[in-house]
Amino acid sequence: MTSTTSPQPSDTDAATRPRRHGLGPSLSADDFKSLFRGHPGGVAVITAEGEDGPVALTATSVSSVSADPPLLVFSLSALSSATATVASAATIVVHLLDVHDIELAQLGATSGVDRFADPGRWTRLVSGEPVYNGVRAWVRCAVVSRMEAGGSTVIAAHALQSSIARDVPAGEPGDALVYHNRSWHRLGEHSRIA
Repeated sequence: MTSTTSPQPSDTDAATRPRRHGLGPSLSADDFKSLFRGHPGGVAVITAEGEDGPVALTATSVSSVSADPPLLVFSLSALSSATATVASAATIVVHLLDVHDIELAQLGATSGVDRFADPGRWTRLVSGEPVYNGVRAWVRCAVVSRMEAGGSTVIAAHALQSSIARDVPAGEPGDALVYHNRSWHRLGEHSRIA
């Protein structure tokens, strides 16, 4: 582990790795993963309609960017089977989950399964996008920008329509679902520290 107060060189020291993009030495993939394992992320499932039907994936990279205009961003790993469809879609649905949606979060994160096998679990919006029933909240978005970044695609999307089934009053902890250090966690009154 590298200390921020007294850096210690290691066999993965940034100075020993080649420079990329002319930006200077970079962290190794393992060092970068270690950084973000300790940084919790909210959990979302993103759906889109493709030529072969609906697709879904779980993401922990969804973040609001602007309230006016209402924009959000997220990234898609090239390793997901749903990435190509989501990345090329004109519109998508971002489902913002809480602990009551843990099964959906796990479904979207599981490889090799039909995420739409249960017809009672989802429906289509009037505009055609697949949407899961009963989630805490969802937002239908128009994709406005795509950017390739390493092994991922970063998507910027404009919020068009939303539904909140379980609202959280301002200042209340709710039942947030977060992904931290390779496991699912629940935030609530018990986890409030200030």
